[in-house]
Amino acid sequence: MLKPFHPPQRILLGPGPSNVEPRVLQAMLAPLLGHMDPVYFSCMDQLQELLRAVFETSNRVTFSISGTGGAGMEACLANLVEEDEEVVVCVNGFFGQRMAEMAARWGARVVRVEAEWGSPFDMQQVREAFKKSSGRIVTMVHAETSTGMRNPIEELKSLRDVRDAILVVDSVTSLGAHPVGVDRNGIDASYACSQKGIGAPPGLAPVTFSERALEKIRARRKPPRTWYLDVQILDKYWNPERVYHHTAPALMNYALREALMIILEEGLENRWQRHERNSRAFVAGVESLGMEMLVAPEHRLWSLNTVRIPPGVDDAAVRNRLLVQHNIEIGSGFGVLKGKIWRVGLMGTNSNENIVLLLLAALRSALEG
Repeated sequence: MLKPFHPPQRILLGPGPSNVEPRVLQAMLAPLLGHMDPVYFSCMDQLQELLRAVFETSNRVTFSISGTGGAGMEACLANLVEEDEEVVVCVNGFFGQRMAEMAARWGARVVRVEAEWGSPFDMQQVREAFKKSSGRIVTMVHAETSTGMRNPIEELKSLRDVRDAILVVDSVTSLGAHPVGVDRNGIDASYACSQKGIGAPPGLAPVTFSERALEKIRARRKPPRTWYLDVQILDKYWNPERVYHHTAPALMNYALREALMIILEEGLENRWQRHERNSRAFVAGVESLGMEMLVAPEHRLWSLNTVRIPPGVDDAAVRNRLLVQHNIEIGSGFGVLKGKIWRVGLMGTNSNENIVLLLLAALRSALEG
């Protein structure tokens, strides 16, 4: 007979999920409501307003998809990409690569603009690729989780000097920790996740679509081949029509609502500054231990910090000591960076001075063996 499952209380400092504030977990203990209950509809309306504030947008079509960040990526690409359409995809890490693969599965002819993992794009190269392509869609990962690289999404809107670009941005590891500025940066579609900078449990993918993006979707020759992630069908559930779509995870949306409330109570700028301050403190500590960061200072994420593993150090052994002896989880590298970096998330509630000091002390101990 199976025993009750009692997981340990870890300090989650990997690439996500991050630890969740008690009041977010408490929100999940509220009474369960049906997905067509008028009271639940009021929660959905509030959730949309909160997401607009955190995305920094006035987009009407802004809501949470029942699925992880990958579902958000799939929703954006499946709805916007048409068969045999050229799509420019910026790739300098695993998740840029995933976007390219996913766009291809939805029928795109992918034009890849590549940079070395952990290195910035040549934006002139992006511009030239867009000029030569016949399509309108350009995609970029804002916060490349595989490398700790912050990509220049604010420069994408200049592509509209070439033609009417549709800009798709992955904000999975930036939303709630970095400025995304959907309206300010002219972004047409963006998706995130609930479990990183936002500070809720995993399981939801916030998305937002501009009117320009919706016009392109409405003008499709054929409907998207996805039914579950069809934005126009989902919108009929989230807007006042309230047309049944699926059994929504109400408790998860309660948690997301509470996490977004916490963000706005703190204030977006205060929250961004906190993440920057604690990332800089962590980097200073890492460098004092004689280690180096992967990404140049001007391109680093605050939410996800990538540390080069010193020569001769056993990657897995150090991570195991942190987990077993200090109850701290950090992430390993993967792809071309497997065994070469550690990925350290300082996101949401885990971006604080005490966590930074605790981690640095534990890391010193783990390195000493």
